[in-house]
Amino acid sequence: MRTTMAALATATLLALPPISLAQSAAASTTPAPAAASCSQSYLPLPDPACQPGATNPDVTQATIHQTICVGGYSSSIRPPSSYTTALKKQQIAEYGYSDTDLADYEEDHMINLSLGGAPRDPKNLWPEPRYEAGGSTAADKDDVEFKLYRAVCDDKVQLVPAQLAIAKNWRTALHDLGLE
Repeated sequence: MRTTMAALATATLLALPPISLAQSAAASTTPAPAAASCSQSYLPLPDPACQPGATNPDVTQATIHQTICVGGYSSSIRPPSSYTTALKKQQIAEYGYSDTDLADYEEDHMINLSLGGAPRDPKNLWPEPRYEAGGSTAADKDDVEFKLYRAVCDDKVQLVPAQLAIAKNWRTALHDLGLE
């Protein structure tokens, strides 16, 4: 099983386009402006040039049972709504969404907090439509996030392959990791 997981992780890493799993910088209180406009053509996924995903340096395979796998962890590091609302408004404009009602979007972590995603990095946050976009909804992604979180915390999947899979395409992440 370990050999299979190692081979899967290696194959996954080699098959993925480069993504930023950058360390989360000490968070500022205001979102940094993006350098480029973002495309809606990837929906229900974010534009990978704008939100490739970013990880929290405090969460590693060695620390998962002291961080993400502890009840309440995600809540303890979730950024305040004042930060995410300002960022959501900015990013809705960057994506050029015709619907600008903030309630129609969830400021979503590309790599969710329960998988060690960076809490405040704009490269890891995007305005995910709550309505069906590209055949999926924000609730569909939430289901995948929970299943990946359980698999990592139950030691069925290593952390980095789970992070890479959800950053690449959350719709195929469970299949790519052999979890469905």
